[in-house]
Amino acid sequence: MSDRSRDPGDARKADAPWIFRTYAGHSSARASNELVRANLAAGQTGLSIAFDLPTQCGYDPDHPLARPEVGKVGVPIASLDDMHALFEGIPLDQMNTSMTINGTAMWLLALYVGLARERGVPEAKLRGTTQNDIVKEYLARGTYLFPPEPSFDLIAETYEYCVARMPLWNPSNVCSYHLQEAGATPVQELAFALADAIGVLDRVRARGRASAAAFAQCVGRVSFFVNAGMRFVEEMCKMRAFVELWDELCRERYGVLDPKLRQFRYGVQVNSLGLTAQQPENNAWRILIEALGVTLSRDARCRALQLPAWNEALSLPRPWDQQWSLRLQQILAYETDLLEYGDLFAGSPVVAAKVDALCRAARAELAQIAAHGGIQGAIDSGYCKQALVRAMAARMARIERGDQVVVGVNRWTDGLGSPLVGGDDGGMFRADPAAGEQALAALAATRARRDAGRVAAALAALEAAARAGAPLMEASIECALARVTTGEWAAALRGVWGEYRAQTGVTGARLGAGEGWDALRARVAGLPRRPKLLVGKPGLDGHSNGAEVIAVAARDAGFEVIYAGIRLEPAAIAQTAAQEDVDLIGLSVLSGSHLELVAAVMTELRARGAGDVPVVVGGVVPVRDHAELARLGVRRIFTPSDYKLTEIVGALIELCARGTSPQATRI
Repeated sequence: MSDRSRDPGDARKADAPWIFRTYAGHSSARASNELVRANLAAGQTGLSIAFDLPTQCGYDPDHPLARPEVGKVGVPIASLDDMHALFEGIPLDQMNTSMTINGTAMWLLALYVGLARERGVPEAKLRGTTQNDIVKEYLARGTYLFPPEPSFDLIAETYEYCVARMPLWNPSNVCSYHLQEAGATPVQELAFALADAIGVLDRVRARGRASAAAFAQCVGRVSFFVNAGMRFVEEMCKMRAFVELWDELCRERYGVLDPKLRQFRYGVQVNSLGLTAQQPENNAWRILIEALGVTLSRDARCRALQLPAWNEALSLPRPWDQQWSLRLQQILAYETDLLEYGDLFAGSPVVAAKVDALCRAARAELAQIAAHGGIQGAIDSGYCKQALVRAMAARMARIERGDQVVVGVNRWTDGLGSPLVGGDDGGMFRADPAAGEQALAALAATRARRDAGRVAAALAALEAAARAGAPLMEASIECALARVTTGEWAAALRGVWGEYRAQTGVTGARLGAGEGWDALRARVAGLPRRPKLLVGKPGLDGHSNGAEVIAVAARDAGFEVIYAGIRLEPAAIAQTAAQEDVDLIGLSVLSGSHLELVAAVMTELRARGAGDVPVVVGGVVPVRDHAELARLGVRRIFTPSDYKLTEIVGALIELCARGTSPQATRI
């Protein structure tokens, strides 16, 4: 019996808490298995699997683009053998498993089903979610593989399959989390996410492969994965607006009558964008405040919550850091009386007015997206991407001006040193340097053991089905059981549908205003010629916000900017630099692979006679790596601590001034 103090007249039973998750995966399948089992023992109640970039982008660990990225931001999964290692000792029929996977979502779901079949677990008992949101990959995160048309069909088929065979599984997770990370306002997060869900459900309906009853179940299986920032009143109202708009959409657009199938079901990871490298101990309080925005309102409370760790602006979290975030959830759920009462905000005129304003603005934005041909048309035209880049640029400008206060960054910057970053590791996670070799060894072992004939037949059937427009899920499951690899599955479908490059969104965005920017423009105008900056994203890292903002800022200051988007090979960056005779190269890497990728770019530049072009690097770069980057020839390093765009652009101008002077070797 609870010993909490309660009103004797309140006989209401306390609600069950949400699912407690931590986002986990690194180095290798076996290392990740140890981590998630430890988290479960510590009180975590569901799994949230982080996959590494090669797995997310459809490459095997031995692919040239993959080698520097293996095991850096998640677990490498190349085959069903890796899935067995990842879930060893974890009962699938008792677990709620969330998989953050998008472009290769059908493949990872097929691997999970294949794992269940080999363990003898009925598919109908599998419970969990594949994120499976390709829209936000085109707009914000970059782990897409194929063009929109076949990508939407892959998502639609997972709905059809799961409703028929896996009724407890969420086929996709419409993910507005990364939209906010890319700068989206609450209205944009509402409208873009709902337009995303409309795009998926309209595709399911247009395919005509689901009966009316099955389609209603498809609507009921849509789940969302949202973000919650620091303005927790506004964020809480945003969630209530989501509930209202989703119910309205399900009734009016899709004719769903069952209230249970119209429920807005969502999980959360609270905002990582606002976490700071400066005074990182402050992040603990930010995370708590953000969690309140999605837990205080019972009528719009999340169903699952995962929290970042205090040091995620510095590196991946260590196990202790994840435990600290998990304890925050447990204290909120079990030590407070939050779960014992009904909705705290029902009837509030302030909340009602804010929710109404958000709903009206979101409906207007949805109309704009519809005018562009729906979400797919808004992707192809660049409408949504450009809106996000403009919103992020505006956010950065507000912080630099001081209009948006960030404690420890642009206000109250003096303080005592943090003991949390003491110790031998500096408070930061260190990836296992042997992870890549372990993944390569596991891949080689799988290839040596498998039946080559069965592999060839499975891949041939997959390709034939794709060319015929036939269902692919069963063909993918057979590929999984045959030990086809992630790279082979993706390569077969790339061969049918081709590759895709999304819009960069930097066209038309502006942010430079005021005396500081006027001074920068004057400095650029005083150079012997207009400087040319190449902004490059080497490797598989698709988080392009920083690169896009720098591209916009430099262009505003007067630079000629070349930015071709994400996922570039080092050789391609070097070739462009040599052909365009650029004055400066800016490389952006947030995946932890900066040492390997910068070394590769430098080697390629020297091979093309462009080794003297100044190179700067931006991203999550620990101080311990700065000396090595300098040894490689990097002139400047910019980290999350460098938030003043005028200072960053000023440093770029200074480097170009040296290179464009009459005495410089490059003319």
